[in-house]
Amino acid sequence: MSAKSAQGSNGNGKKPASAATNLIAGGGAGMMEALVCHPLDTIKVRMQLSRRAKAPGVKPRGFISTGVEIVRKETALGLYKGLGAVLGGIIPKMAIRFTSYEYYKQLLADKETGAISRKSTFIAGLAAGVTEAVAVVNPMEVVKIRLQAQHHSLTDPLEAPKYRSAPHALFTVIREEGVSALYRGVSLTALRQGTNQAANFTAYTELKKFLQRVQPEYSNKELPSYQTTVIGLISGAMGPFSNAPIDTIKTRLQRTPAEPGQSALSRITTIAKDMFKQEGARAFYKGITPRVMRVAPGQAVTFTVYEFLKERIEKSNWAFGGGKYEE
Repeated sequence: MSAKSAQGSNGNGKKPASAATNLIAGGGAGMMEALVCHPLDTIKVRMQLSRRAKAPGVKPRGFISTGVEIVRKETALGLYKGLGAVLGGIIPKMAIRFTSYEYYKQLLADKETGAISRKSTFIAGLAAGVTEAVAVVNPMEVVKIRLQAQHHSLTDPLEAPKYRSAPHALFTVIREEGVSALYRGVSLTALRQGTNQAANFTAYTELKKFLQRVQPEYSNKELPSYQTTVIGLISGAMGPFSNAPIDTIKTRLQRTPAEPGQSALSRITTIAKDMFKQEGARAFYKGITPRVMRVAPGQAVTFTVYEFLKERIEKSNWAFGGGKYEE
């Protein structure tokens, strides 16, 4: 075996997973992650949309009290508002994420040895995040946020919301605001997803290499699920702390229709100035606790389920001729 063929996406002699493998394993991982963590995302969005001014005697509502308030007024099902939009986009999102990440990594690999440096891993993660943001994430999040922002109770049939479901919200937004509305805040989403995946994949890859290096018995096979969960949890926490202001501004930008003649940059600037003036610098980090609580466990679930399903697919040769590897 040549030196180049010996280098794999995870450094253990395997070739990159096929697109079919990424579709099945990534989609399954994404669906599990969404089902487990969506309530925390709803709480995060409500906290980011809260406009409680920084005034004496007025304390910002915390993530627990926000969640309790949603359940009290809208029932527990209110925590799952927008889940349909997430599930509708999660399979293509995860397939694009893992497939594009592997593609960019191989593109950046050393031409002679096939080795992939830490810098290449970072750039590949950044590019994969931008790719998924433009292709899937931004339209999905516009619909999700519109649904999550509605404060109606799901048990009251007389309290009719503007958006009844993810498909209805999608068609309503397109009809009233045009297709371009689905790409409102795309630059911020791309920046958020890019930095998220750059930090996420780099940390995960380095931690995985370290554990395989100190545990020679796993040098040529996948780590145990509990170790994958731990390093997924750690790597998943990296992104939210680095780009919380971007995510908060993006949420508010996507919440409301654009005003005629106002550019995206001017809206972003206006939102940022207004937040700082009325609510203080802390407003940019609203929802950071539930976001970390959602993203970090979400990545732990994603990587654990992805690695588990990928290994089973490759062993079963499900991936339509591209998923089973020979060393």
